[in-house]
Amino acid sequence: MNIGIYIYDDTEVLDFSGPFEVFSTASRLSAPPGYFNVFLIAQELRPVSARAGYLVVPHYSIEDHPALDVLIVAGGVHTAELEKPEVVDWVSRTAARTDLVASVCTGAFLLARAGVLTGLDATTHWEDQQALADSFPDVNVIGNQRWVDQGKYVTSGGISAGIDMSLHLVSRLTSPALAVKTARQMEYDWHTNAASISALNQ
Repeated sequence: MNIGIYIYDDTEVLDFSGPFEVFSTASRLSAPPGYFNVFLIAQELRPVSARAGYLVVPHYSIEDHPALDVLIVAGGVHTAELEKPEVVDWVSRTAARTDLVASVCTGAFLLARAGVLTGLDATTHWEDQQALADSFPDVNVIGNQRWVDQGKYVTSGGISAGIDMSLHLVSRLTSPALAVKTARQMEYDWHTNAASISALNQ
């Protein structure tokens, strides 16, 4: 199962490295191993300067990546990405072809700009929730939840909440047992919420 994480200059480091660690760890622990193939995607195949100058080399560009089962859009200083028609169009087209679409932190702004959150509940970093609601009044912004699961579209709060959301996605895509095992392997205290329990029971 191909998990593509979209990154860009000034992306929050934990926004993409947290989900990357969750899916790569879950893949090692799956039976048989290797269930998830997780990789980074950027607009161009060049080093990306994440927050504080953390240099990251993406595996693919938006022009040459494999077909995705899951698209995750990381957050960060996202305003420049919203003004790139080719990126917004790619997110829109990719979301239409992908089984599951998720965002971490302000990655929700890019999903909203691509039109895929219209009429849905969504969340983002607490500091940006009002801005998301003001910028995209057709999105119902939810506070006080680590993540919001709307079926195909799942959004999470800021930074570390992306780890919690990714464990939730592992539980959906494989089993709750693998998600718990992954969190234990990472020595991570998995924060759940009412939305996650409800989605697992559907």
